[in-house]
Amino acid sequence: MTTRAKLTLCAALATALAALSLSPLFKDSFALSPHGLLMIAAAAAAGAGLRALPLPRPLVLPLQLLVVLYVLMLTTVQSSMYLGVLPGPGALDAVSSLLAEGGNDIQEYAIPAPTTDGLGLIVVGSVSLVAVLVDALAVTYRRAAAAGLPLLALYSVGCGLAGSPGGMWLWFLFAAAGYLGLLYTEGQDRLTRWGRVFHGTGRSAVALSNGGRRVGLIALATAVVLPAVLSTLLPSTGSGLFGGFGGSGGGTGSGAGDERSLNLVVALTANLRANDDTELLRFSTNATDVDQLYLRVAALSEFDGSEWKVGQQSSESLPTTLPLPEGMAAGGNSVQTNIKLSEKLGTTWLPMPYPVSWVEMPSTANWRFDRTNRTVNAVNGEKTNGLSYAVGSFTVNADAAQLRAADPAPEDIARRYLALPNNLPAVVGDTARKITQGASNPYDQAVALQQYFTKGDFTYNTKIEPRTGPDAIAKFLQDKEGFCVHFAATMAAMSRSLGIPSRVAIGFTPGTGDSSNRIVRSSNYHAWPELYFSGLGWMRFEPTPNRGAVPLYTVPQAAKSAQPSTQPSASSSAEQPTAGPSSSSACGTSPKHRPEDCADEAAIIQHRSTVTPWWQTWPAMLVAAGLVLLLALLATPMLLRNRLRRRRLGVGRHGPDAAGPRLTDEQVLAAWAELVDSAWDLGLPPDEARTPRNAARRLAEDAHLAPAAAEAAGRVALATERVMYARESDPPARLGTDVRTAREGLLLQATRGRRLRALLLPASTVRFWWRTQDRITALRERTADRSAKLREAVTRPFRRTPKD
Repeated sequence: MTTRAKLTLCAALATALAALSLSPLFKDSFALSPHGLLMIAAAAAAGAGLRALPLPRPLVLPLQLLVVLYVLMLTTVQSSMYLGVLPGPGALDAVSSLLAEGGNDIQEYAIPAPTTDGLGLIVVGSVSLVAVLVDALAVTYRRAAAAGLPLLALYSVGCGLAGSPGGMWLWFLFAAAGYLGLLYTEGQDRLTRWGRVFHGTGRSAVALSNGGRRVGLIALATAVVLPAVLSTLLPSTGSGLFGGFGGSGGGTGSGAGDERSLNLVVALTANLRANDDTELLRFSTNATDVDQLYLRVAALSEFDGSEWKVGQQSSESLPTTLPLPEGMAAGGNSVQTNIKLSEKLGTTWLPMPYPVSWVEMPSTANWRFDRTNRTVNAVNGEKTNGLSYAVGSFTVNADAAQLRAADPAPEDIARRYLALPNNLPAVVGDTARKITQGASNPYDQAVALQQYFTKGDFTYNTKIEPRTGPDAIAKFLQDKEGFCVHFAATMAAMSRSLGIPSRVAIGFTPGTGDSSNRIVRSSNYHAWPELYFSGLGWMRFEPTPNRGAVPLYTVPQAAKSAQPSTQPSASSSAEQPTAGPSSSSACGTSPKHRPEDCADEAAIIQHRSTVTPWWQTWPAMLVAAGLVLLLALLATPMLLRNRLRRRRLGVGRHGPDAAGPRLTDEQVLAAWAELVDSAWDLGLPPDEARTPRNAARRLAEDAHLAPAAAEAAGRVALATERVMYARESDPPARLGTDVRTAREGLLLQATRGRRLRALLLPASTVRFWWRTQDRITALRERTADRSAKLREAVTRPFRRTPKD
């Protein structure tokens, strides 16, 4: 293995080991996930491939960045790329959306954070950038010591954000070992070359190498052990790398090792697919039907063509008694619920039953009330871990007759909650109208939509991508597979297409237990649609099959009575899902079930979609032009080499096969240059110290040429020597044929890989770069000479002539 290959591998390994320091920031080792390792390998492979080309060294780094960026897009937003391989406006929008989502995640999540798509793009992209920089410094520019700077930056980010949690000393050992290995590999190469230059023995070089290795190990041990000793002797100095080992650590979190944060506009996939079903909160209530008591966090009321998101809010100080809910003519029965959040739930939004009427908590100074969405959220970094509070809520005793008789929505409600994006596929509205055919009022239409999802052939699957843009909704209606996010967003969009104001609510299903001790876990995260009915306000519907509880006012048996019963009747129990998963499903009570089989999604992923054809947008044209330019750049060596070969061996006035009594000296030298370059392209570089006949003899021996090919090469060499050394020469009339015969013999003896490299990446094209540099140097010299002469001509009249 060559030294450059060793340095490439060591640079990639050093980056991977330094990336381990990001592990404390996430619930799993996301930085060294298969995706992260793939990007590190892609950076190393791109650098190695580009360095093998006859390219100027300054071009290697930008081209390497382009290759890594393309691989990153291919592995993150491939579904948004044209034909799955070409970047376009959709891919750029998807990357922008993920970056924005990652920025929200950084602000919302506490450490350790879940590995969402947005955070994944930021972290893996940063690791890829560090891998490219380390590879460029250590291998391309042979400055392995300087490569420690990006590695140090990577380690500093992990150590600084984690607040020196337990085990950081271990990540330091990994990062330092990778860096020392990189230095050792480069130093070994330097010592070897130094020994050859000064005729030193290999033993001397090994001794110097071993000495440097001992110095590095001593420095590493001192960096690890010294802080621990100082922390014992001088407690005020702190414990450095050992800070927090075995404790709760610092940082912005609560100190819990599995703290969970709530974010309304990003997917909570990591929390829901965790191997443990974490308890998030407990509550007690005096509600007569606790299975119907959903804990609502917020509402997503704006559908802008890319995602469902929180719309305009009216934030005000949290009062003790809250005004009547939007659209409700009068308050119903009052229900009190006492809630205690787990130490593992850090949220800026309070889970509460809807519609809430009053809130009691230890302090309301840092809490704000949103009158529009009827939510309470924290400001100024208020901590919610372990928070206990009491809320009152109204029980809306609605029946089918009241809902059917509801008046049309007011103009302001219709304007805000009926808006649909222009790029919504027609299949959404067509399907909604087909399902509700025969329903004469919004209530019957809403029930028909709910039953279409709960009683149809839809499959509940949390592994589907949680996208809710127009294209994703159309795909969900086609595939009929998804989880609560897809069901809620699709029903809300279909309701708006029918003229029913709707939005998507985020929160929790009621959990398990009795009314005095109800436990809500991470698998109870949920999303559901809310539809507006004048006089009653926002009413919950449940389109997700086998999740939560279908509202009693949508069940025919319960809708006949003006007052909902405490428990659903026996005849309706088969149609109404219970608060927990059924025992026959994968979410049963068996201790062997996996939480991710039962997990639900409680947020919306931002997904940008476009309806403009890619060929009609100028960014796509620029990307396509860039790809064509890149392909042309990669094909340039092959095209230049073929053009030069045709000129050297072509039939005509300038070729060595030209008709006539004798060839010119230039044609003979061109034939010899073509033979030398053909051997160089196949892995036999020229030796300028040899005479042509000696060079041809070495070529025949090293390449194991057949007799005919060896004789042809000898004739070309002999003709070249006559031109170079004889007073008069009489070269063969068809010298180009001998060059082709020798070249065919070289190709016949070469391996397939060498033949392919000679075709695509001929090594002899470096001569073009040399000639270009010579021309640039000559141009500079001529320019400088002309500038000097011009300056001399301009200043001569103004010079003072010395007096005799």
